[in-house]
Amino acid sequence: MNLRQLAGLSAVVGVAALAATGVALGDSGGGDSSPIYGVKIPDGYRRWVLIAPAQEAEPLNELRAVVGNDLAIKAYQESTLPFPDGTVLVKLAWKHVQSPEFEPASIPGAATTVQVMVKDSQKYASTGGWGFGRFINGKAVDEAQHQTCFACHQARVKNHDFVFTRWAP
Repeated sequence: MNLRQLAGLSAVVGVAALAATGVALGDSGGGDSSPIYGVKIPDGYRRWVLIAPAQEAEPLNELRAVVGNDLAIKAYQESTLPFPDGTVLVKLAWKHVQSPEFEPASIPGAATTVQVMVKDSQKYASTGGWGFGRFINGKAVDEAQHQTCFACHQARVKNHDFVFTRWAP
């Protein structure tokens, strides 16, 4: 295979990777999309690989889990920064509840939000290459809440491609 054929194959693979995240990018599928970014909750995200769990202290008092699509997992495993276009991260959050059966343990309570980050360096160039979506009961929250997403990420994790979550080995 010559260099031109290899470049062509590489381009096809890149387009296929972005197409695989089409639902999250708002290009297909149903469901609510976030204001400003047009991000949707991706189909099948509950079957994705766990990147890391987290616990948020007061005032939110939440248990959280971040999952990622195949591109996200590969980037984490290979310590690739910036994350490649097509990366999708989903954070699920629940109220933190003490287990009724075992006092030292905690369990997830009511679901609070599903938050989505989609990497597309051209479409979201003004926000570090990331589009954001925040959903409660499957419905996107208002525009004012989405306006705070990038500012928070930019202020705290600019040096990690605007992503808070680290890989949990």
